[in-house]
Amino acid sequence: MSAYLVGVLVPLAVTLFFRNSKKNEKKRGVPVDVGGEPGIAIRNARFPTPLETAWEGVFTLAELFEYACKRHGDKYLLGTRRLIARENEVAPDGRTFEKLHLGEYEWLTYAKVFEKVCNFASGLAHIGHRREERVAIFADTRAEWFIALQGCFRRNVTVVTIYASLGEDALCHSLNETEVTTVICGNKELKKLVDISGQLDTVKRLICMDDEIPSSASVEQSGQWTITSLSNVEKLGQENPAKADLPQSADIAVIMYTSGSTGLPKGVMMTHANVLAVVSSVRTIVPGLESNDVYLAYLPLAHILELAAENIVAGVGSAIGYGSPLTLTDTSNKIKRGTKGDASVLRPTVMAAVPAILDRVRDGVRKKVDATGGLSKKLFDLAYARRLSALNGSWFGAWGLEMLLWNFLVFRKVRAVLGGRIRFLLSGGAPLSGDTQRFINICLGAPIGQGYGLTETCAGATFSEFDDTSVGRVGNPVPSSFIKLIDWPEGGYLTSDSPMPRGEIVIGGPNVTVGYFKNEEKTKEVYKVDERGMRWFYTGDIGQFHADGCLEIVDRKKDIVKLQHGEYVSLGKVEAVLTVSPYVENMMLHADPFHSYCVALVVASQPALEEWASKQGIAFSDFADLCEKKETMKEVQASFLKEAKKSRLEKFEIPAKIKLLSNPWTPESGLVTAALKIKREAIRKAFSEELSKLYES
Repeated sequence: MSAYLVGVLVPLAVTLFFRNSKKNEKKRGVPVDVGGEPGIAIRNARFPTPLETAWEGVFTLAELFEYACKRHGDKYLLGTRRLIARENEVAPDGRTFEKLHLGEYEWLTYAKVFEKVCNFASGLAHIGHRREERVAIFADTRAEWFIALQGCFRRNVTVVTIYASLGEDALCHSLNETEVTTVICGNKELKKLVDISGQLDTVKRLICMDDEIPSSASVEQSGQWTITSLSNVEKLGQENPAKADLPQSADIAVIMYTSGSTGLPKGVMMTHANVLAVVSSVRTIVPGLESNDVYLAYLPLAHILELAAENIVAGVGSAIGYGSPLTLTDTSNKIKRGTKGDASVLRPTVMAAVPAILDRVRDGVRKKVDATGGLSKKLFDLAYARRLSALNGSWFGAWGLEMLLWNFLVFRKVRAVLGGRIRFLLSGGAPLSGDTQRFINICLGAPIGQGYGLTETCAGATFSEFDDTSVGRVGNPVPSSFIKLIDWPEGGYLTSDSPMPRGEIVIGGPNVTVGYFKNEEKTKEVYKVDERGMRWFYTGDIGQFHADGCLEIVDRKKDIVKLQHGEYVSLGKVEAVLTVSPYVENMMLHADPFHSYCVALVVASQPALEEWASKQGIAFSDFADLCEKKETMKEVQASFLKEAKKSRLEKFEIPAKIKLLSNPWTPESGLVTAALKIKREAIRKAFSEELSKLYES
């Protein structure tokens, strides 16, 4: 009998111990005395002063790269999959899709990459590019992108980064504003440049990453610019070596154009010291990040999240294997059926991701489990519930041997989707829903470091620590940052609020960038230097501090709209809640001050809605037809009410009317950024008629 009592009492005692210990939980961020505007400021608990470098004697990205190459010469650095074949597949509706058959990864060592970088740097000087001129890199993420970047750094040339999906107007604006003389691009981007050649004022040289330059690039004959291949520039550099001209820490490394979610993109000027501060911070946060990791690179290198991540990985001597969002998994759109995606071949240990990608992983697994049904689905649901209970702090959830059993029986197949070896995921670029975070924690068995930052802070502001299992927060300050909250009385957010201080988030530290290129007015508006010399960036985001020093994003100043009867609606907050619905791929909430209710444009999830329609016996001719049906809109609205109730949204915050859209929003359409954030103004213009109709009746 006593053994049974022990079996009951011990788990209870342990649970009570853990509950009581939460009252004295680990301090991750602690108060700090800072200058500038009054508010409440927090620093990283482990670093009393902002971290500038984690490598002794290294103060620039060029020095970090050279240091790593000398230390890890024989190790693999950059890997690219061999293209076996391209095939066209005809869909039942007659549309043709390109499918790729890709082979194994072919690798370049640190020593070989360093040689190519030095050759490219010398070749750049040989073809006439001067140090004071700027280079633009306009291409998808690939090994040549990284080589070109490091080559420019060795000549202290500032690199202008441009998203490969950028539209013509924004592309012309970015190149002309920065007076770029050399553009490094791929075949696809070269064709775009030819189309707008008459609108480019300063471009003299095009360097194509692909050896085969398309015949459509005949503009070369007009004498406006010269076109050569990247490999040819390397060859010229090998034959005509030039001495390195390394930068100083205060020199501008990158002018990074934002993806333009509000109008034309702005060029953010980042020094080598700015980026190195964030690179150094993340090195101290990700556990065991050293030379044995393998990183899967597929996000845009024109985004600071990816650029910083690849410099971290290279800095510690790990390997970078390149892929793309369209070839990531075995079921990705461009992967030939029966062949393997990038993750299956590379089997990475660390990855960076944006929430939209993780949401798709979650939805894909859910769809497959639901489609299988039967015992498999019951086992999955049971295993998931048991692990969720454990992660939520219950001693009676699945721990120890039971956890290992579920991992082997159920979650092993899910983990194989991303290669089966993921030990850490970094999520940034937008808020990650608690449901998705828990799903990834359980199914992939890996912690997610959710970060918060902006291009203006080199992506670094806060970052969840390895042992922080909470959801809905973005972690404590990174070692290079101070985070301050200041009052915003107009919005009702005050640092005196209880139980948690709230206010506008202001970020200070060596990671805060210099400002916007040729935009002094905007720079003065959001950047300020205090009496102690600390540079601060005013984010426009609203946050609150938890007792352990972690930050939670609760609102955004620009997204708040006042309705007809005086109620305030935070568009971003409501969108974050409602996109958890399985029927939503993307959405935009719209609020009009002349009306008392909100409406929404909803990009519907085709798999989820078609599965629902099939179960309900609802006939439809195609997906567009299904989206128009009253029953479908009623079902989606019901799912919104369910999510709104969970998150305690007010009635006026829930869209009273919705329009379901059958076509996805893509960067190519100009409706979302390359980081998959919605472009409100572009969507309003594109769907002005639909929005008007929603308010008509």
